Amino acid sequence: MTGFVLGSASPARLQVLRAAGLDPVVRISEVDEDAVAAALPSDTPPAGVVTALATAKAHTVAAALIADAAASVHGPAAPDSYGIVSARTPRLVDDCVVVGCDSMLLVGGVLQGKPHTPDVARARWAEMAGRSADLLTGHCVLRLRDGAIVADAQDCSITTVHFAEPGPVELDAYIATGEPLRVAGAFTLDGMGGWFVDRIDGDPSSVIGIGLPLLRRLLGDVGIGIAQLWIGAQLRADAIG
Repeated sequence: MTGFVLGSASPARLQVLRAAGLDPVVRISEVDEDAVAAALPSDTPPAGVVTALATAKAHTVAAALIADAAASVHGPAAPDSYGIVSARTPRLVDDCVVVGCDSMLLVGGVLQGKPHTPDVARARWAEMAGRSADLLTGHCVLRLRDGAIVADAQDCSITTVHFAEPGPVELDAYIATGEPLRVAGAFTLDGMGGWFVDRIDGDPSSVIGIGLPLLRRLLGDVGIGIAQLWIGAQLRADAIG
């Protein structure tokens, strides 16, 4: 039974996968994204940046799973990212896939991540309101068997987002919710920010944070089919129920 590990703290990514019939185990990576990006060559294209970040996250999570499994041989299982000690966590390395993702918005040739502060979010919206920008999401899939990475696949999805022009009151209210501070590009498609997106050209799930069409292809590249993961998710649900 192949396990599915999501190396992300994003509730939106988790919801996309659950709605698509999977039951991911969540392990949050502790990657220093700024350090990874700074270490890349200066001429790395935007798609290469987000893919490198996704790859770093996936490898960090895989290394933690492998370390947990090694520790369990000599002692109790290590807690997961939520502080829960689970007997199934160390066994994941016997047969699982680890998925890492990273999303950034490309506006005027500049990659933009999470704004974190209201002032930065306001400046981002002043730049992108009424314009179009590309949402890039890097994906990395690692296949683990018997405690080792045996296959990997990476790629980036690009979706063009056409933004509306929120009025001053609307923008103030949106920023006050805190939502745009926590997400790449200072907007969401599936949340309150969706009011200010006129349309998109591309994959909606990729804009939310994890592109199902691309992920399906990358899973196939490492030898995993969607039906295989659906069966595993159902078996786990039956066992819990």
